Amino acid sequence: MAVAMPSRAMLLAAGLGRRMRPLTETLPKPLLTLQRRSLLDRALDRLAAAGVSEVVVNAHWHADQIATRLAAREAREPGHPRITLRREASLLDTGGAVRAALAEGLLPAEAPFFIVNADSVWLDGPIPVLHRLAQAFDPAREDSLMLLTRGAFVTGSASPRGDFALDPLGIPRRPKEREIVPYLYAGVQIATAALVADMPAGPFSLNLAWDRALEAGRLRGLVHDSLWFHFTRPLDLPDAEKMLRDAANLVPTT
Repeated sequence: MAVAMPSRAMLLAAGLGRRMRPLTETLPKPLLTLQRRSLLDRALDRLAAAGVSEVVVNAHWHADQIATRLAAREAREPGHPRITLRREASLLDTGGAVRAALAEGLLPAEAPFFIVNADSVWLDGPIPVLHRLAQAFDPAREDSLMLLTRGAFVTGSASPRGDFALDPLGIPRRPKEREIVPYLYAGVQIATAALVADMPAGPFSLNLAWDRALEAGRLRGLVHDSLWFHFTRPLDLPDAEKMLRDAANLVPTT
């Protein structure tokens, strides 16, 4: 059951980026650049192209730099989309950040919304990722539909054992002890407020919310059909640059 394309999203940009040091000692990870465009702008570009009109961006590490970049974007492209910066004096982690935005009315209590990691970069397949998620999401039976990707289409994987296995109906499960599973969370999902409903205020990971949804049978996965990039070490950036150049060279010309 498809839902209307969400008009609002949460962009998670508050992390410390420790694995990308020394690059992130004086720069927040979302402001690292890939092909001369910041990861933050790339994520916002995807959301804008999908018709998302309001985005909440959380910030903590070098939050002033995030604020400056967002102000420059707003000056250049006013209202495309409208951005609310939510500074975190102390880190709330991914789940806590979403819950706090919902508590302040910055995300819809009833309608679905996107949650996107600011450091995830992907190429769209035949149908754009965000449209695929909206088309496949059924809030009557799930609280979150997450984008998963196979390790073979990844650079810079942070989880060599994988994050999830997936059955033919798209129901994920966590790996068993010593098991290697094929799918990684790609940093993009569509969800409703029910995903973090009743979770305590304060810092917590979205993994806790996913585990609760798994137990209730209300979590599903959708497999990505193109390249995905995640950056866990400085050398991942030039690797991704090369992969993007190679991918561009494969596009036929007319």
